[in-house]
Amino acid sequence: MEYAAKKRVTRRECVWAQIEQLVPWQALLQLIEPVYPKDGKRGRRPVGCERMLRMYIAQQCLGLSDEGMEDAVYDSVAVRNFVGVDLGQQAVPDATTLLKFRHLLQQHGLTQRILALINEQLSQRGVLLRAGTVVDATLMAAPSSTKNRTGQRDPEMHPTRKGNPWHFGMKVHVGVDAETGLVHSVVTTPANVSDVTQAHALLHGQESDVFADAGYRGVDKRAEVQAQHPAVNWHVAMMPSKRKALDKGTLLGSVLDALERTKAHIRAKGEHVFYIIKNIFGLKKVRYRGLAANTAQLYTLLALANLLLAKRWLLGTHTLGAS
Repeated sequence: MEYAAKKRVTRRECVWAQIEQLVPWQALLQLIEPVYPKDGKRGRRPVGCERMLRMYIAQQCLGLSDEGMEDAVYDSVAVRNFVGVDLGQQAVPDATTLLKFRHLLQQHGLTQRILALINEQLSQRGVLLRAGTVVDATLMAAPSSTKNRTGQRDPEMHPTRKGNPWHFGMKVHVGVDAETGLVHSVVTTPANVSDVTQAHALLHGQESDVFADAGYRGVDKRAEVQAQHPAVNWHVAMMPSKRKALDKGTLLGSVLDALERTKAHIRAKGEHVFYIIKNIFGLKKVRYRGLAANTAQLYTLLALANLLLAKRWLLGTHTLGAS
């Protein structure tokens, strides 16, 4: 009764309402239900597939652990309404049930299919274009502590040096549509793997131009790129030292500098998705051990990030920026 009598709609409720509109629920349910446990067997009755999917989506948006998500459903009326739980009639799915649902998605490779399904629907609505691609990568930190059961750090993560500081974790390589900034390809590796070695796996094969930063210099000469994508035009950024040495007082120097600015504006769209998963969804450090579990989570986060980036087309709004 208190909730029904309130006079103001909170910002969190507005966000959940937008997610409710953006996520293609029926298509996702048709994807998951064939492998979801059916009722009629011995033991506790399974929670409804839609309720678990909603709880999983809310967990990824809030950046919470399984136990934290269970507490959030109890604590927040807005989260509870989004998940579809009435405490007077249903019990909140516990952390173990959510854990099993995550493992089910990972075991059957469904999170990767979720990203593909959402991209397919965006393509059908004319949002995802395929004329050009931006390739980029970002480091995701992993816990470096050895205070665990094995007394070792995650063996699938690796240290690497970026500038002067050292980082321990994994690297996320993405291929992003150059027009809309939507992710269409994802590859994860240990942090010490060079960006240029994964460039060929980030192209879908229909693009004519690819934009990359200076870390991808020499990519057009690599054997795997020439074998798989020989007709692609690569636009790789100039080394910062060479750009700094340009004489902008001359016509040639000013033209080259303007060209680098143009390429930088296009490459910036590849950073928007990293902003969303790190600052909006809160994934600044990986939550699980091993590349497989973290990659499965990243597929879901990138699918949700695509929906947020396409929000102004899907909902008819005209706001600018990744937020």
